[in-house]
Amino acid sequence: MGFLQILEIIVPATLVYAAPLILTALGGVFSERSGVVNIGLEGLMVVGAFSSIIFNLMFADTFGALTPWLGLLVGMAIGGVFSLIHAVATITFRADQTVSGVAINMLALGTTLFVVKLIYGKAQTDKITEPFYKGDIPLLSDIPIIGDIFFKDVYYTSILALVLAVVAWFVLFKMPFGLRLRAVGEHPMAADTMGIKVYRMRYIGVFISGLFGGLGGAVYASTIALDFSHATITGQGFIALAALVFGKWHPFGAMGAALFFGFAQSLSIIGSLLPLFQDIPNVYMLIAPYVLTILALTGFIGRADAPKALGTPYLKGKR
Repeated sequence: MGFLQILEIIVPATLVYAAPLILTALGGVFSERSGVVNIGLEGLMVVGAFSSIIFNLMFADTFGALTPWLGLLVGMAIGGVFSLIHAVATITFRADQTVSGVAINMLALGTTLFVVKLIYGKAQTDKITEPFYKGDIPLLSDIPIIGDIFFKDVYYTSILALVLAVVAWFVLFKMPFGLRLRAVGEHPMAADTMGIKVYRMRYIGVFISGLFGGLGGAVYASTIALDFSHATITGQGFIALAALVFGKWHPFGAMGAALFFGFAQSLSIIGSLLPLFQDIPNVYMLIAPYVLTILALTGFIGRADAPKALGTPYLKGKR
């Protein structure tokens, strides 16, 4: 098997598993750059996956091939609304941000499973009939070599995740909004002195994290899981959180880390096709993402500089 053939297997598979991680990690970047720790990324993915699957099952006959795209919007909306619980608790009531995030995770899983059992009488939904399908990206797939590796037989959602990473970088580092958001995460009192509304900016940061987290969960459910149960989102949000830290709270860093973890996750599917991994038992491939996550954070977390005010509630007028 030639090197290009190996890349044609690895890259599309990596993008499939990395896309939800990229999107969710980008949401974490916005929240934590504003100074609010968001351990609840897992819960946001859960509600995004749940709402997109339920929408797909209910309206597939109405909207046809458009259904999964609308499901993404529904997942984003529900994720954004759900994130406001975390925002109210941590920003308005200044609750411990880590505890609030853990509560969000527990609330999301418990609530969604209760509704699933209420609707379907069991702990799992049916399989969706209108998922995303792989395809070639027009024009880009015709580029020699690169087109075959990156733009053939891929999900459009994978390319969307990469594009949104660039958009997130532009917003955070090239627009006044991004400067204000980063300012309230570094020195909220100085930002307040300059007329920046700290509470509002932090609410927006957390809300954006909900949009991205819900989108990440919806993408995972509509491309990989294809249904919803207690095991649909199993640690994906925490891996995205690790990618956020590994990537040093930067959109491109988070994207790179998510691609790394996405590759690790894809090994359980494509490992048998690759000469280097085909003799390794599949059980080791299944645990590889979590082992690599721990190793990555062990090696890099000490070198990552978090926003200075991250995790610190802001009380106006108090030093």
